[in-house]
Amino acid sequence: MNADFHINGIQLETERLILRPFVKEDLDDFHAYASVEGVGEMAGWKHHASKEETQKILDMFIESNQVFAIYHKEDQKVIGSLKIKKYGREEALTEFATYQGRELGFVLSKDYWGKGIMPEAVKTVIKYLFNELNYDFLLCGYFSFNQQSKRVQEKCGFQPYRKLMMTTSENTKEPMILNLLINPHKNITLEFSHPETLIYPHNISGKHI
Repeated sequence: MNADFHINGIQLETERLILRPFVKEDLDDFHAYASVEGVGEMAGWKHHASKEETQKILDMFIESNQVFAIYHKEDQKVIGSLKIKKYGREEALTEFATYQGRELGFVLSKDYWGKGIMPEAVKTVIKYLFNELNYDFLLCGYFSFNQQSKRVQEKCGFQPYRKLMMTTSENTKEPMILNLLINPHKNITLEFSHPETLIYPHNISGKHI
């Protein structure tokens, strides 16, 4: 089932990054990367056409209490986002009925692709959710055309779980791979539902990151 989560009061730090809640002053930084063609499209949404659009999304981020701003310490700006969101199909995915988890989603400025930034951020969030909040599992997905996200998830220990068809913000249907990560500190065995979409129709064990 979906675990409770809110970002208020949480700040995580890595060698290069600070992960913190978005604030209204992040508008210019957010728009700078979200308006670049090819950034949002990798995650299934169209790049922002105006600062007004970015403002609306920023307000949603702040109100949701679920989205980390990825702040680059040396460059002193926000360069991406990492969302701890509710996963869909909760009633259908009965294997998680007695376990607590969430789904991760992330976007990074094109200027920082290929620098190891996103694995650094994701691994830090995983450790917090597993070690501090005691989550049992995490999900994370990528569209089949987004090989960068695939590599990030592999580096963070996620394993292939299901292949689904998802609708993008442009109302197109695209194949998505949904990955699964089990808390390595727990002995969890899952009885999978809906075998027709499974990639690994057996127990997926966690591993340390």
